[in-house]
Amino acid sequence: MSNRPPEVTGGAAVVPQRLLDRLRAAAPEEPGARSPDPAEVDRRAVAAVMAAERALGREPEEMPHNNQGYDIESREPEEDGGGLYFIEAKGRTEGAGGVKVSNSQILHARNSPDRFILAVVEVPEDPAARPSVRYVRRPFEDVEIGFRRYELTLPFSVLDLQPPS
Repeated sequence: MSNRPPEVTGGAAVVPQRLLDRLRAAAPEEPGARSPDPAEVDRRAVAAVMAAERALGREPEEMPHNNQGYDIESREPEEDGGGLYFIEAKGRTEGAGGVKVSNSQILHARNSPDRFILAVVEVPEDPAARPSVRYVRRPFEDVEIGFRRYELTLPFSVLDLQPPS
């Protein structure tokens, strides 16, 4: 014990969540200030890729959300060989800087280089507007990922974005 005066080393302000919610509701919202729900962006991106695959004459099937390597399996018609494509759909809002990919997605793409497609989908804020779908073939050929790295963000500038084919 010491009889010196107390020394303040930190502080905190406690603000009730109800007050923050009330203040946020009272403030006028600027256009584009609200960030879109990531789950909704992903859902719209997968739906857009499924539609693009059907337009190509393939039979797409959405995989469970916890499938780590890809989102969609799409089969060619038997007369075209009946091949199976593995498609990872990456939905991003307009103006996003790149796409985030996981180590398991990169490994799956490297194990099936001719059958893996990275689908980059630009999802507009307007729910009535149609998303723009672009395909990248062999997306990770020149990408190095470290042993301990679990995900990587690829800027659009390194991706060869093509219309679905």
